[in-house]
Parts: sequence; structure tokens; C-alpha cells
Amino acid sequence: MSEEPILRLEGLSKDYGQGMVLHSLDLDIYPGEFLTLLGPSGCGKTTTLRLIAGLEQPTSGRVFLEGVDMTDRPPEKRPVNTVFQSYALFPHMNVFQNIAYGLKTAGVKKAEQKQRVEEALALVRLSGYEKRMPSQLSGGQRQRVAIARAVVLKPKVLLLDEPLGALDLKLRQEMQAELKRLQQQLKITFVYITHDQEEALNMSSRIIIIREGRIEQIGTPEEVYEHPKTLFAASFIGQSNLLRGTVSRYEENGELTLNVMGVSLPALSDEPRQKGERLALCLRPQRVRYGSEPQHGMNLQGIIREKTYSGGMQHTLIGLNDKLTLNAITQASELDSFPLGSMVYVGWSKQHAPLVPDSELNLDQAEGVL
Repeated sequence: MSEEPILRLEGLSKDYGQGMVLHSLDLDIYPGEFLTLLGPSGCGKTTTLRLIAGLEQPTSGRVFLEGVDMTDRPPEKRPVNTVFQSYALFPHMNVFQNIAYGLKTAGVKKAEQKQRVEEALALVRLSGYEKRMPSQLSGGQRQRVAIARAVVLKPKVLLLDEPLGALDLKLRQEMQAELKRLQQQLKITFVYITHDQEEALNMSSRIIIIREGRIEQIGTPEEVYEHPKTLFAASFIGQSNLLRGTVSRYEENGELTLNVMGVSLPALSDEPRQKGERLALCLRPQRVRYGSEPQHGMNLQGIIREKTYSGGMQHTLIGLNDKLTLNAITQASELDSFPLGSMVYVGWSKQHAPLVPDSELNLDQAEGVL
């Protein structure tokens, strides 16, 4: 990106006394971005957000906003605001009073308070709710009030710490669309925290995958999903068949063969590889095709071991041998007629099955791994 970042984190580290939670994190965040910090619990996402907000002080490193060093400024002196999962509304104040609280504290005149609160309520589609108490609102409405209270102060950056985590699935999905609409309308930079991969993919302009206090990968939703750079990134975002093996053949055009549990799998590499090198083929279940004839020019064959119908999708487990099984996901409208035990050809587009270095992987953290 050519423009200057609105927010820059330089060498940001945090140690609470029991070991580093963040390890010298460097990150540029640009104006108008919807940037999501994605990772498992305890990876350092919330710590990063609290350091930006000034709610914590870094062990080392600096926080710059529009080129100004904010590291030593208290939270109230930073032009950022935070929305928490818990809403944190004042129960004894009505909706208007909750939203106007920050304006009142900042000494904004009553006429302007009224105007800005009304504008904020219109933005979150709660006009007419001014006199209601938090106890009279649904969870989604309370979260909208919390968002209105944050945006009414016109922050340069809005920080959102798993703001939809307490909502049920349907409401969560509705609020995802609302937040995205709101961000595009306000053109405020959003820094969003979640451990929900689908939420990150649906809402973000860029995703930062964090693992154990370090950045694992940065990219657009398409980049991190289609082109993971590490085994952890491939396993954490979406579902994957992670086929870990050894290079048995490599050609200069990038064509190679990966030996996985005794099965020779064709693959394509965008960088030179060595025979004997350990790699993992990251194959999304949606990319797997099978049928009575060779698929994508591959002569692989397997036996259908299991079929499961789930929410309009069919999950099919195909055994390539006694040890190696692939998961294939197809639309229910494409339901096949193969009974269990059928021998089928299996294949996929090699361009859509990236290779990453094989590495140690904490299966408890890599929630998407199969």
C-alpha cells in the first residue's frame, strides 16, 4: 500500500511476568481498513488491542497514530475507542444518556450532544430508542448502543474486542453485515478481534493471523484462505485436508510428487523444492472431486468410507489406503449415487492445493484441522 499508515506498531512486546505474550510485533494499519486480528485464545490479540487503546503499557516497542507517538499517553488522550463483548452499558442510564456520556465528559454542548446522538442512533438503526433502558433491549440492540456510544466520539480508530461473541448465530450473522455496512459508511479504521474464522473472512479487508504472540500471516481473506504460508495458517482458517509427506520427485517446472503415508500425490510448487523435503499439501475439502472417471487428469483411486449430510452439504470420506483418508465436501444438489464401499477416482486442481513447509502443529490451537 502506498499511503501512510494511520496506526503503526513498532517492536511491540508485552510480558506480564510469566513470559512474553507478544513478541516484538510490527504492524502497519491503513486508513479505512477493516483489519481483523485472528487467532486462538491466548495468542495475544486482546493484549495488542489493549496496548493500542492505552489500557496496558508495552514492555517494549511504540504505538504511533498518524505519525504521533501515543505510547505514553493515557487512554482518554488517544483518539481511539473500544467496543467490548460485554457491552459495558451503564444500567441506570437510558440509551440516550449512555451514548451521550462521552460527549458530556468531553464538555460538548447539549444541543450538539443531541444532534450527534441522534446521528449515531440512525447509523445503528435504533432511532426512537433514546428513552429505553438497557434492560429493555435485546442483546443485539445493546451491542448497537455500545457501538453508537463509541462512534459518536468520532475516533480515528475503532477497536472491537469480539463484540459479537455473546450473540446467537443468527443475530451474530446479522450484526456482521451491520458492522461491515457501518464501517464502510463511516470510513473509520476498524481493528477487530475474533477467533471465528468465518467472521474474519466475511468482514475483513485484511486478516492478521496471530499465533503465540507472533504474526503468522498477513493478507486479504482470499490470500490467507487460498494461499496459506504456514501449516498453522492452513489449519486455522477453514477446513483442510493436511497431507503431510516427503518430496519423492521434483521437476524444474514445479511439478512434484509428495509421498504421503505410502500414497504418491501429484502437486505443484511455486518455489524450488528438494527431494526428501518435508511438505504439507493443503487441500480444501471443497476442492476434492471424485467420480467414475479420472478427475483433473489424476489417476488416484479411493474407496468411499462414509457419507454425512449436513446443512445442504454432503461430507464424503474417501480412503486412498488403510491410513490415508480425504474429506470431500459437495453441495447437496450434487449428491452422488455411489454406495459405501465404491471405488472412485479422486482428484483436484493442483493450482488450488498449496504446499507449505511441514512443521510442528499444536492440534488444540489449530481449530480448523481435520
